[in-house]
Amino acid sequence: MVSTLDALWEDRDVRFDITAQQMKTRPGEVLIDCLDSIEDTKGNNGDRGRLLVTNLRIIWHSLALPRVNLSVGYNSVINITTRTANSKLRGQTEALYILTKSNNTRFEFIFTSVVPGSPRLFTSVIAVHRAYETSKMYRDLKLRAALIHNKHLRLLPQEQLYNKINGVWNLSSDQGNLGTFFITNVRIVWHANMNESFNVSIPYLQIRSIKIRDSKFGLALVIESSQQTGGYVLGFKIDPLDKLQDVVKEINSLHKVYSASPIFGVDYEMEEKPQPLEELTVEQPADDVEIEPDEQTDAFTVSVDLWSGALCLLLFYWYRHFFSIKFCKLLLCQNCVCYLACIFIVVFESIWLVNVKS
Repeated sequence: MVSTLDALWEDRDVRFDITAQQMKTRPGEVLIDCLDSIEDTKGNNGDRGRLLVTNLRIIWHSLALPRVNLSVGYNSVINITTRTANSKLRGQTEALYILTKSNNTRFEFIFTSVVPGSPRLFTSVIAVHRAYETSKMYRDLKLRAALIHNKHLRLLPQEQLYNKINGVWNLSSDQGNLGTFFITNVRIVWHANMNESFNVSIPYLQIRSIKIRDSKFGLALVIESSQQTGGYVLGFKIDPLDKLQDVVKEINSLHKVYSASPIFGVDYEMEEKPQPLEELTVEQPADDVEIEPDEQTDAFTVSVDLWSGALCLLLFYWYRHFFSIKFCKLLLCQNCVCYLACIFIVVFESIWLVNVKS
């Protein structure tokens, strides 16, 4: 079994001009804040953009050209400060400076809020990055950490203990060390019974494979960590064999559940969340006005239309019988018939309207 989480890059890399698919949040990644009118002052000065703050990274993209973007993982951040910068959109103003290092290359980013007097750019990014730094136990393999207190596992805020197994041998040395196994929804923890500080915490996020292999101590549980943590191979001896198989089955099941919905441990909520669009929309009240139809006007219009149609038919019959065919063609070619018909209609309707009003 090879972990699909081994391809996690969002919190560790600095990438430019990523695809639309890479800009989408991965399973377990949560959008915490969205800031409009943010300028990438150093890379795209004068270009208004949007800054997305998630629990793994910050994403900036241009509003005019979304393919111009960048992704900065929190694990690559060395330092975050606020200093004065020269913005084309704001002039001299306070900006957010982020110094990063990825693949032995340093990058500096300067972000400026175009909205005057808005501190959200600073508070959101700095607070979420601090939450990421204080929750590394969810994501990193730890050796000899403060994991145990009075023979009990120190549970993380979102962690649940599923099983505790006594009599588990750690095969890291020639003679082995007897200890205790803890299986949770986030990680696997082992510690020596004689020395609680001799321990290891292996998050499911960093587990590459879980297998039963033969060793000089017999069949053992072998856990291989990802290359990001150094590619450790850890062996544990559990007797009897049926118990070993049950433990491996349980760990594989929990690892599969975790892979579908990872828990990265970055727990942060905005104090002032923007209102949803539905709450900002005000329903327009309907005007209390009734329009009553004018029956006299409608009847008058119908009468005029009927008289006009009848007059046109009479004019056509008169021209058909009292003029020769050639003369009619000449009149039609010169549009005389149409003009005469219009004149007769106007004169007739004018006389008729005078009679109606009188």
